[in-house]
Amino acid sequence: MRRRARQGGGRQMEVVVESLGAKGDGLADCDGRPLFVPMTLPGDRVLVRITGERSGGYKGEAVELQAEGPARVEPPCPHFGPCGGCALQHFDDAAYAAWKADLLPQALARRGLEAERLNPMERVPPGRRRRVVLSAQRQGQTLLLGYHERESHRLVDIGDCLLLTPGLTALIGPLRELLVALLEPREEARITALDSETGLDLLIDSRHRLGLEDRQRLADFAVSADLARLSWSGGGEDPEPVALRRDPVLTFGSTVVVPPPGGFVQPSTEGQRALVERVLAAVPETAETAADLFAGCGTFTFPLAERLQVYAAEGVEPAVAALSAAARRRDGGRRITAEVRDLARFPVQADELSGGDVVVFDPPRTGAREQARALAESEVPVIVAVSCNPTTFARDARTLVDGGYRLTEATPIDQFPWSGHLELVAVFAR
Repeated sequence: MRRRARQGGGRQMEVVVESLGAKGDGLADCDGRPLFVPMTLPGDRVLVRITGERSGGYKGEAVELQAEGPARVEPPCPHFGPCGGCALQHFDDAAYAAWKADLLPQALARRGLEAERLNPMERVPPGRRRRVVLSAQRQGQTLLLGYHERESHRLVDIGDCLLLTPGLTALIGPLRELLVALLEPREEARITALDSETGLDLLIDSRHRLGLEDRQRLADFAVSADLARLSWSGGGEDPEPVALRRDPVLTFGSTVVVPPPGGFVQPSTEGQRALVERVLAAVPETAETAADLFAGCGTFTFPLAERLQVYAAEGVEPAVAALSAAARRRDGGRRITAEVRDLARFPVQADELSGGDVVVFDPPRTGAREQARALAESEVPVIVAVSCNPTTFARDARTLVDGGYRLTEATPIDQFPWSGHLELVAVFAR
């Protein structure tokens, strides 16, 4: 692989990439400061154009790959490079796994922390992602459908995706045909698709105004594609059901849950299973109560409720509604109390947790800064943290350790292949 040098446009320099940063970008030296270069690997010799500043250093663009590093391989996907969905398909698998597993201990070390036991990384292979968000844009008589380029509004049109389940991959072609007939030129749409246990659940979000003919076209598509549910949102408005042929369901523990249209769930069944197993293994045998914070629609709530009384808090109202409805169907809600609560603004306080046995928290990528401060003041014997961002997790872990907790165990879980994203489960004890 060799790229031609481009003329003009910023300072250019030849560098040798020394390592990878946390997002999977190559790291080189530029005037004693880090230079981040996407799509490069350790050992690559590259002609780079400096494009700006980033994180105390510079960001650059590879103009010409002059020599390849030892871990570079041919990427398996023809869309790799322009497509922003993956960052590291060109990285040898063994080297990739070693780099990915090291993200967690590195993040902890930057905060002066180390887990008493660091378990081997668990991996989910490509082709297992059951939830995807795609973007679409009508351009003349054609339609672009796929992912945006990294840090760009430019859309990369894809024919398939190696990350997705077969059911989601098979949806791409028919979905393209639907949207090119539905959207007007220059109109856009955002599509969230879930491969549920009973079929595909589709949410289309667009400012396109639906007419009667559009609604009929969508209903016909739901039948031809054998969708479980098809919903429409007009530019961020509450989703409106267009076709409900059967409830799309996921099973958490032994409980069947109908997630809200477009709602967040773990991206893979295998990743969900690994996370739940690690969370349950951390719960003491003597525990009787648990708090599940940032509970979503019940990924951990229902497995915990198999033997514990559970308080579940989540800031997204439709997710809590789905959780509560499943709890009522399960046992009349006797084991679960659910509340809509913005935990960033109104974290559960130490006195509210008094007498509790275990807390599980699974915040978004920004972490749980305020909630971690409140937990650090509590006397809860065991706290289990789930995170998809080692950096914000390490910040929150520092808060808990400074409050008197020990970081007894941590497990990295890679359910985002070929990316810099890493899931993890960590256990803290008083």
